[in-house]
Amino acid sequence: MIVVTGAAGFIGSVLIGRLNQDNFNNIVAVDDFSPPAKQPNLQNKKILTRVARTDFFEWLAQHHEQVEFIFHIGARTDTTEQDEAIFQELNLGYTQKIWQACVAHQIPLVYASSAATYGAGEQGYEDNEGAIGQLQPLNPYGASKNEFDKWALAQVEKPFFWAGLKFFNVYGPNEYHKGRMASVIFHAFHQIQQTGQMKLFRSHHPDYRDGEQKRDFVYVKDVVEVCYFLMHHRQHSGIYNLGSGQARTFKALTENTFAALNLSPQISFIDTPADIRDKYQYFTEAKMQKLRAIGYDRPFHSLEEGVADYVKNYLISRTYL
Repeated sequence: MIVVTGAAGFIGSVLIGRLNQDNFNNIVAVDDFSPPAKQPNLQNKKILTRVARTDFFEWLAQHHEQVEFIFHIGARTDTTEQDEAIFQELNLGYTQKIWQACVAHQIPLVYASSAATYGAGEQGYEDNEGAIGQLQPLNPYGASKNEFDKWALAQVEKPFFWAGLKFFNVYGPNEYHKGRMASVIFHAFHQIQQTGQMKLFRSHHPDYRDGEQKRDFVYVKDVVEVCYFLMHHRQHSGIYNLGSGQARTFKALTENTFAALNLSPQISFIDTPADIRDKYQYFTEAKMQKLRAIGYDRPFHSLEEGVADYVKNYLISRTYL
């Protein structure tokens, strides 16, 4: 059995589909399954059983001998949430319990970290484990992910294989339920459909022109390929970046969304909301040499390729992956 937490969410559900593709069908799906908006993500997926997030450790105590691998993708991912207690429970404490169970039962583990750990990028974006203690995340979400990375590295007892993946700006099908936290491409598509134009955040940084803020946008299909690779290559434990390796502007992203819809770009700018303005990342770019060095050699979708596929094959028809 393969456990996937966050199974009904964005990345977790796409990962289950990728596992099913190669006939890994004994999937234990772990999540809070109550939100109706997430239910379509698991339609047509082959799943052995569903386990409520709150019941997982009791389930694992009884079935650990049958578990081959755990993908811990589930987390509270709202970057605007300021209640640190929520992150302490769901991101830090819950992940620590999974780690300890994997140590006790010798189960290999891949877990979701985040590029939000890098904060404003003062230390750069290299997945150097020796520098993790110096990182300064900009919000409680990023801090919770960084605290777990630091905790994991400090542990004497570790799973025989483990990998933490610092997801950069992931986009793609099955994020329909995410609301404000969905990708900019998702919001651009719907705003263009409704108004014929797209409003981007104005730059409040002297080094960046409006729309020239840059992020590393990575297609969800690439993210799950890396997860799949790590399930089969368990020689090199550690923390890895997972982005495309190329920073692109929000303007380019929006122009590509218009192009996928065969429309001319109509872009205007609005002030960045005050509640996130001082915690806003103006540049992120994953250094990908570490993952490449352990043998991952698949190319990543370019922004042009990923946006075109997402818009034309999923967003227009609201199709799930």
